[in-house]
Amino acid sequence: MSRLGPSRIGWFPLAAFLAATLLFPACNRGRHRVLEVAYVSAPQAALRDQVAAVYNRVGTVKNGDRVEVLEREKRFARVRTAGGGEGWIEQRYLVDQKTFDAVQKLAQDNQDDPLQAPGVLRNDTNLHVTPGRETEHLYQLASGAKVSILKRATAEKQLGALPPAKPTAVSKGARAPAQAAGEPMLEDWWLVRDDQGHVGWVLARMVDVDAPLEIAQYAEGQRLVAFFVLNQVEDNDKGVRRKVSQYLCVLTDPHDGLPYDYDQVRVFTWNVRKHRYETAYREHKLDGVLPVTVTQENFDKEGTLPVFLLRVKDGAGNVSERKYKLNTPIVRRVLAPGEMPASSARKRRG
Repeated sequence: MSRLGPSRIGWFPLAAFLAATLLFPACNRGRHRVLEVAYVSAPQAALRDQVAAVYNRVGTVKNGDRVEVLEREKRFARVRTAGGGEGWIEQRYLVDQKTFDAVQKLAQDNQDDPLQAPGVLRNDTNLHVTPGRETEHLYQLASGAKVSILKRATAEKQLGALPPAKPTAVSKGARAPAQAAGEPMLEDWWLVRDDQGHVGWVLARMVDVDAPLEIAQYAEGQRLVAFFVLNQVEDNDKGVRRKVSQYLCVLTDPHDGLPYDYDQVRVFTWNVRKHRYETAYREHKLDGVLPVTVTQENFDKEGTLPVFLLRVKDGAGNVSERKYKLNTPIVRRVLAPGEMPASSARKRRG
């Protein structure tokens, strides 16, 4: 008996080792090594239990969700969600970490950009990392979504992407975009921010500038690029009192691919006697660059007045600022020491 005891005891560590060796693969059965991290670029996508014509829906992921890619098969990827659910999803609904980081950087770089105009989307629209129809995107906004317009850029138009637009009449004195033979056609893009703080580039024709009708009706066939409330005045029309806004508007000809963001500005002031808007100031032939800045400044005897700053390019492409002040109903340039007034200015009252 004494010789058998130690022998049996010696078998216990070996048996435990063999059991652990056999059980370990079973415990890991169904687990997969994470290949990479991806993000969902579709508004919503289903997770399947298998890659087949007939499948069961085992989950749903939404735009911007982070998932772990476990394996890939043809057009599909098996992913794990933050909640631990697993399933197959079409790979075209995923973007990689590099794209996500680029989206985050774009938002961070432009988080302090001033609003140039509110806009409304005409259709469901992707927020692109850079201007261009084929560039990467992550977030998608629904038709009717409201956005803040921040900047403008141009990108080469993809031939065949849209049917050719109808010819647009060029107003007298307008500067139509020069299109040299063999040069690519350009289309305008807006950098926008949504109410969730997502930032991206959208095709400009997909966004309507959401301007008040009382100033939009004076566009005279021009494209309204941006508008700003300079101040408000008190109006009393037959005992009905109300505050009425006075506006700065920047406009351009209705063409894509122009070498400037805007080429004209107008200031609309309110005539408290006639109870209507009037053009207090107009300037043409500007090579204007966004953003436009509106602020206030003290002018001693005149008091505190609304001020707007325009950024304008010269013939060499150098950008300088021009300052203007509104002392209703008069708009005047505020010249820096030694600065001469621009010869391109055009003023009109009425």
